[in-house]
Amino acid sequence: MDTFIQQILNGLVLGSMYALIALGYTMVYGVLNLINFAHGDVMMVGAMVGLTVITLLQSMAPALPGYADLAIAIAVAVPACMLVNVIIERVAYRRLRNAPRLAPLITAIGVSILLQTFAMMIWGRSPLPFPQLLSGDPIHIGGALISPTQVLLLVLAALAMFALVFLVERTRLGRAMRAVAENPRVAGLMGVNSDRVIVATFAIGAGLAAVAGVMWGANYASITFTLGILPGMKAFCAAVLGGIGNIYGAMIGGILLGLIESLGAGYIGDLTGGFLGSHYQDIFAFVVLIVVLTVRPSGIMGERVADRA
Repeated sequence: MDTFIQQILNGLVLGSMYALIALGYTMVYGVLNLINFAHGDVMMVGAMVGLTVITLLQSMAPALPGYADLAIAIAVAVPACMLVNVIIERVAYRRLRNAPRLAPLITAIGVSILLQTFAMMIWGRSPLPFPQLLSGDPIHIGGALISPTQVLLLVLAALAMFALVFLVERTRLGRAMRAVAENPRVAGLMGVNSDRVIVATFAIGAGLAAVAGVMWGANYASITFTLGILPGMKAFCAAVLGGIGNIYGAMIGGILLGLIESLGAGYIGDLTGGFLGSHYQDIFAFVVLIVVLTVRPSGIMGERVADRA
């Protein structure tokens, strides 16, 4: 039972990070019908910027407590990632809105490679250690252990998700997003500035990815310029699992994928004598993607985005 609780906690932590990244995918797809495959690398930029800020703070103000360093790092990483994503939208995607589907897809892959290359040039090729900012003493929950960093990650993820739901369903910007997702031409006739809505969508998704990136580094204590590749692909799987274009689906898909990975690595690994243990946990996300696309292509929550007129 203790092992089960531990795997559930591990899955929730991992799934929360997947959900934060998946929300960026699903928001952009819901508004533009575009898969931004550079989104995982925006998360990597957030982690790198956060580490740079923390390093500067520790050298300039060593007496500052760890939670303050982490808060300032997130506060700087979020607008930095927003700016990066807004530039990407303006330079790479805006001219391709009416292009064939393949053109923006290839462009997104190219942008991903560019971000990785720039990050390698700025921060280097080698993995960078991420300092431990919060207490390392674990918290005991029913025989399982969870670190203060992981508790903070769960809290931040929950707050970010609730804030996003409130934004989309209760604010004027959220109504504009839903209108553009339904039909951008009609939304324009009703006075909605589609360009501003799309930019805001890219910016909000990047902000969530920045939080995920900084907390990923804090949780795993190491980051590299290729950090965003695998989490980005898994977050895309989570968005498809939940129903691409549906924010609730992205949240559910991310949490489910994290739980599937954690339980799969723990229990299936034991059943196979370690053959499919933690070293092979990455396959579970893509097995789930194949099954979902085969059995229910619209995902668990379906797709709420209407066909464009």
